[in-house]
Amino acid sequence: MVLAQAGAEVRATLRNGEQLLLTLVIPVLLLVGFSVAPLIDVGGGSRVEFLTPGVLALAVMSTAFTGQAIATGFERRYGVLKRLGATPLSRAGLLLGKTLAVLAVELLQVVVIVAVALALGWRPQGSFATAVLLLLLGTAAFSGLGLLMAGTLRAEATLAAANLVYLVLLGAGGVMFPLSKFPDSVRPVLELLPISALTGGLRAVLTGGAALPLGALALLAAWAVVSLGLASRTFRWE
Repeated sequence: MVLAQAGAEVRATLRNGEQLLLTLVIPVLLLVGFSVAPLIDVGGGSRVEFLTPGVLALAVMSTAFTGQAIATGFERRYGVLKRLGATPLSRAGLLLGKTLAVLAVELLQVVVIVAVALALGWRPQGSFATAVLLLLLGTAAFSGLGLLMAGTLRAEATLAAANLVYLVLLGAGGVMFPLSKFPDSVRPVLELLPISALTGGLRAVLTGGAALPLGALALLAAWAVVSLGLASRTFRWE
């Protein structure tokens, strides 16, 4: 039942043009466009090496946070979650199915983004296992935030807020621009954001060859624990 639910979630995501644009098309276009055209100053070095870790982090955020928040919010509004709760599939099974669906979509995103980046000349360094750990912790953190938003706000408010947060974090989370470009007064705050931790951690591993970025891992773990804890306490199924 869990696998069937996960499959249904994946098919719904891939059939939704808006979700597909958000989760796959936009990250790839950003990677190709800003890697090929010198539109941004990445502080020296290869643009594709700077951008690829950030685009991977953006893909995780788009699926685990933005897409999941919007889809779950409207499922709650239209009573889909209530009807699913009346089936033999338990609530824990439903959440597990959603989690597996998010991971499946993210796997597709990573494969496509990495393939495009390699074609553009990207040569990753560092530990693949550490990069996967960062992606999993980032997924947990953003999933918690997405479910927290979807379980407390109206569907329309979730739609607006999730897209707004996506745009803000895209611009201010170190994805496209180095955090060193921001004023010193706001940089410490930006460095505490989950997207900044995920982007910085992936960049340290895949570009800098770092073994274990403990600061980024600890920050993502803290976001995951807090967001999932709050979501479990406040989520409304109806």
